[in-house]
Amino acid sequence: MIFLGIDPWTTTVWYAVLEKEGSAIRIVTYGVIETGPREALEYKLLDIARDLSEIIDTYEPTMCGIERLFFFKNITNGIDVAHARWVILHTLVSRGIRIREFTPLEVKKGITGDGLAKKRQMQNAIKLLFRLSDIPKPDDAADALGIAYLTALHCR
Repeated sequence: MIFLGIDPWTTTVWYAVLEKEGSAIRIVTYGVIETGPREALEYKLLDIARDLSEIIDTYEPTMCGIERLFFFKNITNGIDVAHARWVILHTLVSRGIRIREFTPLEVKKGITGDGLAKKRQMQNAIKLLFRLSDIPKPDDAADALGIAYLTALHCR
């Protein structure tokens, strides 16, 4: 089975694709959907939907884990991320892909054992988990990998 993990933002949306065979889980790829930082929100959302559709067409995931929106200090950023999440969720559901949501605390706790883990702890845990030679970079790549991993573990 193929699993997708998504850490949503608006200018960058991190994703990871994993394959699970039996109890073995391996990384297929991970990366970022980038939009222009000065681009109008509506065009960022179109870019996200288009690029996510290409990832779905390429890897054909059966299930996707996505980070659940949490409280933002900057309400404008929170609203923009909510729009991006809606576009992502709509794209996934319209393609028949099941969704599982995780809070940032659940992801950190599930991967490191500590819900308050720092980025570096997540990166190191992912490096050990997948037996990588280096930590995944940039930082948010580890979050997408962790979300995809937890999705694969919880799939029934």
